[in-house]
Amino acid sequence: MSVVLDYLGEVGDLLKCIPDSEINKVVDLLYDAFKNDKRLLMFGNGGSGATASHFANDFQKGLYLYGGKPFKALSLADNLPIIMAWGNDTEYANIFEPQVITWAEPGDVVLGISGSGNSENVIRAINRAKSIGAHTVGLSGMGGGKLASSTDFCITVNSDNMQKIEDVHSVLLHCLYSVLRDRLAEELKKG
Repeated sequence: MSVVLDYLGEVGDLLKCIPDSEINKVVDLLYDAFKNDKRLLMFGNGGSGATASHFANDFQKGLYLYGGKPFKALSLADNLPIIMAWGNDTEYANIFEPQVITWAEPGDVVLGISGSGNSENVIRAINRAKSIGAHTVGLSGMGGGKLASSTDFCITVNSDNMQKIEDVHSVLLHCLYSVLRDRLAEELKKG
Protein backbone atom coordinates (compact mmCIF):
# COMPACT_ATOMS: atom_id res chain seq x y z
CA MET A 1 0.00 0.00 0.00
CA SER A 2 1.25 3.52 -0.73
CA VAL A 3 2.07 6.13 1.88
CA VAL A 4 -0.88 8.19 0.61
CA LEU A 5 -3.35 5.34 0.99
CA ASP A 6 -1.90 4.51 4.42
CA TYR A 7 -2.47 8.09 5.57
CA LEU A 8 -6.00 8.26 4.22
CA GLY A 9 -6.81 4.85 5.68
CA GLU A 10 -5.56 5.92 9.12
CA VAL A 11 -7.72 9.07 9.03
CA GLY A 12 -10.70 6.94 8.00
CA ASP A 13 -10.03 4.53 10.87
CA LEU A 14 -9.90 7.45 13.34
CA LEU A 15 -13.26 8.70 12.07
CA LYS A 16 -14.82 5.26 12.51
CA CYS A 17 -13.84 5.36 16.20
CA ILE A 18 -15.89 8.51 16.93
CA PRO A 19 -19.20 7.46 18.51
CA ASP A 20 -22.15 8.83 16.54
CA SER A 21 -23.95 9.31 19.86
CA GLU A 22 -21.41 12.01 20.78
CA ILE A 23 -21.90 13.74 17.45
CA ASN A 24 -25.69 13.63 17.85
CA LYS A 25 -25.47 15.20 21.33
CA VAL A 26 -23.55 18.14 19.89
CA VAL A 27 -25.97 18.44 16.95
CA ASP A 28 -28.87 18.63 19.43
CA LEU A 29 -27.05 21.32 21.38
CA LEU A 30 -26.40 23.33 18.23
CA TYR A 31 -30.00 22.85 17.07
CA ASP A 32 -31.36 24.22 20.36
CA ALA A 33 -28.98 27.18 20.22
CA PHE A 34 -29.95 27.96 16.63
CA LYS A 35 -33.69 27.71 17.32
CA ASN A 36 -33.35 29.94 20.40
CA ASP A 37 -31.28 32.65 18.64
CA LYS A 38 -28.17 31.88 20.65
CA ARG A 39 -24.60 32.27 19.48
CA LEU A 40 -21.94 29.77 18.45
CA LEU A 41 -18.46 31.01 19.41
CA MET A 42 -15.50 29.01 18.13
CA PHE A 43 -11.74 29.30 18.61
CA GLY A 44 -8.39 27.55 18.55
CA ASN A 45 -4.73 28.16 17.78
CA GLY A 46 -2.90 27.70 14.47
CA GLY A 47 -4.67 25.15 12.29
CA SER A 48 -7.44 24.90 14.87
CA GLY A 49 -7.96 28.66 14.59
CA ALA A 50 -8.25 28.32 10.82
CA THR A 51 -10.77 25.51 11.37
CA ALA A 52 -12.81 27.80 13.65
CA SER A 53 -12.82 30.48 10.92
CA HIS A 54 -13.88 28.02 8.25
CA PHE A 55 -16.79 26.68 10.24
CA ALA A 56 -18.02 30.03 11.52
CA ASN A 57 -18.59 30.70 7.81
CA ASP A 58 -20.39 27.40 7.22
CA PHE A 59 -22.63 27.70 10.27
CA GLN A 60 -23.46 31.38 9.67
CA LYS A 61 -23.93 31.64 5.91
CA GLY A 62 -24.70 28.01 5.16
CA LEU A 63 -27.46 27.65 7.72
CA TYR A 64 -29.01 30.92 6.62
CA LEU A 65 -29.59 29.37 3.21
CA TYR A 66 -31.11 26.16 4.64
CA GLY A 67 -32.57 27.22 7.97
CA GLY A 68 -34.22 30.51 7.05
CA LYS A 69 -32.03 32.60 9.34
CA PRO A 70 -28.32 32.86 10.09
CA PHE A 71 -26.72 31.10 13.01
CA LYS A 72 -24.97 33.78 15.05
CA ALA A 73 -21.60 32.05 14.56
CA LEU A 74 -18.33 33.81 15.24
CA SER A 75 -14.69 32.73 15.24
CA LEU A 76 -12.77 34.37 18.08
CA ALA A 77 -9.56 33.52 16.21
CA ASP A 78 -10.35 36.05 13.46
CA ASN A 79 -9.83 39.43 15.12
CA LEU A 80 -6.06 39.71 14.89
CA PRO A 81 -5.77 43.20 16.46
CA ILE A 82 -7.71 42.16 19.59
CA ILE A 83 -5.71 38.92 19.85
CA MET A 84 -2.43 40.82 19.57
CA ALA A 85 -3.56 43.49 22.04
CA TRP A 86 -4.57 40.94 24.70
CA GLY A 87 -1.46 38.87 24.06
CA ASN A 88 0.84 41.89 24.25
CA ASP A 89 -0.82 43.72 27.13
CA THR A 90 -1.48 40.67 29.30
CA GLU A 91 -0.36 37.24 28.08
CA TYR A 92 -1.03 34.92 25.16
CA ALA A 93 -2.99 32.57 27.41
CA ASN A 94 -5.51 35.41 27.73
CA ILE A 95 -6.42 35.97 24.05
CA PHE A 96 -9.82 34.22 24.01
CA GLU A 97 -11.20 34.60 27.54
CA PRO A 98 -11.87 38.37 27.29
CA GLN A 99 -13.63 37.77 23.98
CA VAL A 100 -15.83 35.14 25.63
CA ILE A 101 -16.63 37.68 28.36
CA THR A 102 -17.60 40.16 25.62
CA TRP A 103 -19.74 37.86 23.47
CA ALA A 104 -20.96 34.82 25.41
CA GLU A 105 -24.33 34.72 27.11
CA PRO A 106 -26.19 31.96 28.92
CA GLY A 107 -27.38 29.29 26.49
CA ASP A 108 -24.78 30.06 23.82
CA VAL A 109 -22.52 27.29 22.55
CA VAL A 110 -18.79 27.88 23.00
CA LEU A 111 -16.62 25.47 21.03
CA GLY A 112 -12.89 25.22 21.73
CA ILE A 113 -10.58 23.32 19.40
CA SER A 114 -7.22 22.06 20.64
CA GLY A 115 -5.35 19.19 19.06
CA SER A 116 -3.45 18.56 22.28
CA GLY A 117 -6.42 19.35 24.49
CA ASN A 118 -4.09 21.45 26.64
CA SER A 119 -3.98 24.90 25.04
CA GLU A 120 -4.18 27.19 28.06
CA ASN A 121 -5.94 30.00 26.18
CA VAL A 122 -8.64 27.57 25.04
CA ILE A 123 -9.08 26.10 28.53
CA ARG A 124 -9.39 29.55 30.14
CA ALA A 125 -12.02 30.62 27.63
CA ILE A 126 -13.99 27.40 28.08
CA ASN A 127 -13.94 27.78 31.87
CA ARG A 128 -15.13 31.37 31.58
CA ALA A 129 -17.91 30.34 29.19
CA LYS A 130 -19.13 27.76 31.71
CA SER A 131 -19.18 30.39 34.47
CA ILE A 132 -21.35 32.58 32.23
CA GLY A 133 -23.81 29.74 31.65
CA ALA A 134 -22.87 28.86 28.09
CA HIS A 135 -22.75 25.27 26.88
CA THR A 136 -19.20 24.14 26.13
CA VAL A 137 -17.95 21.76 23.48
CA GLY A 138 -14.40 20.64 22.83
CA LEU A 139 -12.64 19.01 19.92
CA SER A 140 -9.34 17.50 21.00
CA GLY A 141 -6.86 14.73 20.37
CA MET A 142 -3.96 13.16 22.25
CA GLY A 143 -6.13 11.67 24.97
CA GLY A 144 -8.32 14.75 25.36
CA GLY A 145 -6.08 16.70 27.74
CA LYS A 146 -7.61 19.28 30.07
CA LEU A 147 -10.21 20.17 27.45
CA ALA A 148 -11.94 16.81 27.83
CA SER A 149 -12.58 17.39 31.52
CA SER A 150 -13.40 21.10 31.13
CA THR A 151 -16.21 20.92 28.58
CA ASP A 152 -19.80 19.68 28.71
CA PHE A 153 -19.08 17.57 25.62
CA CYS A 154 -15.69 16.75 24.16
CA ILE A 155 -15.06 14.69 21.06
CA THR A 156 -11.52 13.34 21.26
CA VAL A 157 -9.61 11.95 18.30
CA ASN A 158 -7.62 8.90 19.37
CA SER A 159 -4.31 10.00 17.84
CA ASP A 160 -1.07 11.77 18.69
CA ASN A 161 -0.56 12.98 15.10
CA MET A 162 -1.60 16.64 14.85
CA GLN A 163 -2.31 16.56 11.10
CA LYS A 164 -4.63 13.58 11.44
CA ILE A 165 -6.32 15.13 14.47
CA GLU A 166 -6.95 18.33 12.52
CA ASP A 167 -8.22 16.32 9.52
CA VAL A 168 -10.73 14.52 11.73
CA HIS A 169 -11.80 17.79 13.41
CA SER A 170 -12.58 19.25 10.00
CA VAL A 171 -14.62 16.20 8.98
CA LEU A 172 -16.45 16.22 12.33
CA LEU A 173 -17.40 19.88 11.94
CA HIS A 174 -18.58 19.27 8.38
CA CYS A 175 -20.64 16.37 9.75
CA LEU A 176 -22.14 18.53 12.55
CA TYR A 177 -22.95 21.26 10.06
CA SER A 178 -24.42 18.88 7.46
CA VAL A 179 -26.64 17.00 9.91
CA LEU A 180 -27.91 20.28 11.38
CA ARG A 181 -28.43 21.79 7.91
CA ASP A 182 -30.41 18.78 6.71
CA ARG A 183 -32.53 18.78 9.86
CA LEU A 184 -33.40 22.45 9.40
CA ALA A 185 -34.05 22.05 5.66
CA GLU A 186 -36.43 19.19 6.37
CA GLU A 187 -38.32 21.35 8.89
CA LEU A 188 -38.66 24.15 6.34
CA LYS A 189 -40.10 21.71 3.80
CA LYS A 190 -42.72 20.55 6.28
CA GLY A 191 -43.59 24.16 7.05
